[in-house]
Amino acid sequence: MTYAVGDIHGCLDVLRRLVRSLEAKSSDVFVFIGDYVDRGPDSKGVIDYLIALSERYECHFLRGNHEQMFLDYLNREPGAMIWAYNGMERTVMSYGSLGAVPDNHIDFLNRTVYGHTIKRFVFVHAGVRPGIPLEEQEERDLLWIREPFLSSHNPIKGKTVIFGHTPQFGGPLIEKSKIGIDTGCVYGGYLTAYRIEDRHWVCEK
Repeated sequence: MTYAVGDIHGCLDVLRRLVRSLEAKSSDVFVFIGDYVDRGPDSKGVIDYLIALSERYECHFLRGNHEQMFLDYLNREPGAMIWAYNGMERTVMSYGSLGAVPDNHIDFLNRTVYGHTIKRFVFVHAGVRPGIPLEEQEERDLLWIREPFLSSHNPIKGKTVIFGHTPQFGGPLIEKSKIGIDTGCVYGGYLTAYRIEDRHWVCEK
């Protein structure tokens, strides 16, 4: 079975409960949709947990806009101060200081990918520019897009796009061509795992 997991945002305790509730087998696959850090209480703990989980299961880690901001700040990229307005403080607090971010966490962030495909399912963090194949998408769109993706009825022909980034407070958005699984965990909502084989989803709070 393949489970897609929505935006975690430093909510380690909820993540642990969700994974336990799935009772995953060693052959199961996890696709994490990005935004592991910022806003919530334990970004460091989340990354530690995900690294450990990847030693037990096949895991694919997508890059969210918050991982990109984290990396940009560490690399002193132009415009990186945008992170200061998007949850940076909670992440820095979880490490004690930016200088305390361990090398294996930086390696983890650098290994995250912009997209992943399994059969007819395309996994991205934010969405896609409608009508453009995944391999031709702009990285910024994959990390940040909302419209025109959210109002599109068939963003990639013949595919179902599974995404996070835009909170769905009434539960996951489930349509034929797109499935939104950011259910606002860090805002008092839920953390969602979506099983692609039978369209079953599980939420934890």
